[in-house]
Amino acid sequence: MSELTAEVVAEEMYKVIADAEGKKNLKPGDVTKAMIAKYGADCSKDLCKHSIRILIDSGRCVYSYLGGSYIQLPPKNPQG
Repeated sequence: MSELTAEVVAEEMYKVIADAEGKKNLKPGDVTKAMIAKYGADCSKDLCKHSIRILIDSGRCVYSYLGGSYIQLPPKNPQG
């Protein structure tokens, strides 16, 4: 099996975060646990941290602070 990359994990994390949008706020640890459950030993916490950083730096996800730190999709800005 090929080595798991941060970009692949970031894409899967994005799917998990998008699926939870409006239903549940996910902490970084929740997303990390989901990826480790999916990929097992191929996925480390450091790889997950790097993947989260990719999502945040690209603007695909944002941190929100609601009594704790959560990862969410950025708010939609209405045009016009």
